[in-house]
Amino acid sequence: MAEVAQPPQIPGQTFVPQNVPPNSMEIDGAAPSVPVAVVPPAPAIDPVTGLPLDASETLYIQNLNEKIKIEQMKSTLRSLFKGYGKILDVVAHGNLRMRGQAFVSFESKEVAAKALKEVKNFPLYAKPMQISFAKTRSDAVVKALDQDHYDQHYASRKAQKRVFYAGVPYTLLNLADLQGAHDGTTQLIANEKQSVQLQQMTNPSATAPAPRRPAVQMPDEYLPPNKILFLQNLPIDVRQDQLIALFGQYPGLSEVRMIPTKKDIAFVEFVDENTATVAKDALHNYKLDGEGKIKITFARK
Repeated sequence: MAEVAQPPQIPGQTFVPQNVPPNSMEIDGAAPSVPVAVVPPAPAIDPVTGLPLDASETLYIQNLNEKIKIEQMKSTLRSLFKGYGKILDVVAHGNLRMRGQAFVSFESKEVAAKALKEVKNFPLYAKPMQISFAKTRSDAVVKALDQDHYDQHYASRKAQKRVFYAGVPYTLLNLADLQGAHDGTTQLIANEKQSVQLQQMTNPSATAPAPRRPAVQMPDEYLPPNKILFLQNLPIDVRQDQLIALFGQYPGLSEVRMIPTKKDIAFVEFVDENTATVAKDALHNYKLDGEGKIKITFARK
């Protein structure tokens, strides 16, 4: 088990645990000086299963690093998610419509929901994954869990795909189509297709898509300040309490989050960017186990 080495000290600095600041109205009766943030409503929950109503056995993943080869990305996704349960299938393609996206199918909604909760925004290949539930069941899920209806499911999906994609330019294929469209989306595509066809008859060049400019990926070391730090190259046997003890030497520590299936990384959150910067500058390249240096950067926003 890795032992925590003595962390560097800030001259004249003694760490005092952070307390929740008092409400300004409790101090002098004054109204709060800043507006209260509106908390988004919680997702609707199924009272029987306790899962979100939109839960699915398949996760839809966006914002994947497009520079990574497809087979390597699929293998990485399997390694990342296999700790949550049996994986039925991983689907990813390099074509224009599916670039930077993937689907990961599990054998149950419970497993998928747990994986989504814990891995959402995980920075895979330096890009935080955007994860949601797929809107339709995948072929692999239906084949494994509802074999009797697989042929019907497959035929229906193929027919729907032909309707969606027949003659529709890439510029009209939005993310909702890839997840599995509802009736409203189907009607929207039909209307847009008719409009495009009319434009093409009068002006064939009117709908030519503009060339895409390649996105520039900013190196981790030059990311803007963030109150959340991203730790890499951690010893695989490091514990959460060890990181709390290490970063707790610096003011403003709020939370330490570990990734169960990826033990060599973690997120450390402070109360603001200034306190996070102090800890980052002091502990970057610190030898937690006396050997390997940990890498600390600001998390991507």
